[in-house]
Amino acid sequence: MAIHTLFVTRLYEAVLDDAKLLTALAASSRQLALDDAAGRRWCRENGYPGYTSYASLNDLPRRDPDFGALAKLLAGHVAAFVKACHMAPAKRLRLDSLWVNILKPGGGHSGHIHPQSVVSGTLYLALPQGAAGLRLEDPRLPMLMAAPPRTPDAPPESRSFVTLQPEPGTLYLWESWLRHEVPQARGNGERISISFNFGAG
Repeated sequence: MAIHTLFVTRLYEAVLDDAKLLTALAASSRQLALDDAAGRRWCRENGYPGYTSYASLNDLPRRDPDFGALAKLLAGHVAAFVKACHMAPAKRLRLDSLWVNILKPGGGHSGHIHPQSVVSGTLYLALPQGAAGLRLEDPRLPMLMAAPPRTPDAPPESRSFVTLQPEPGTLYLWESWLRHEVPQARGNGERISISFNFGAG
């Protein structure tokens, strides 16, 4: 007999070990939270538990040279991920959005996908002890219907949910259709990350 593994969902993980860049990005992110009045207003109006530049600033790589340096690094990692996934996009994928997230203690981000993008990801800059990780959902979950639960010792590839616990400097990439969330944080400090999308447009 044979058991085959089909329809694999790939996750890319790397570590950016440029401490100077990571420190600069964290400082810039905190400064944005102070300076970006439109972003703070959007967060208040939409109940975002902290600060995000998602709805207010769409030019961070041009606005700040540290974000520009990050954009160049991300392009190389995305190219490696595209190759590993055997993707054949008609055009080279390009960064089409990049934003800062600062979650306060108790904050989280409900499950979602990133429509109109091909590859999405997050770089982690600050994670206080007890901070929530990144929870990924099996994309087949809505179709499992009568499927029984998995055993407690099931490996990650057989679970319905997998929670990753990044460290500062951790970079994750995934295909943008993969549903993900940030569970409610238990840490006492701010959880700072930079999220982004690459598309074929």
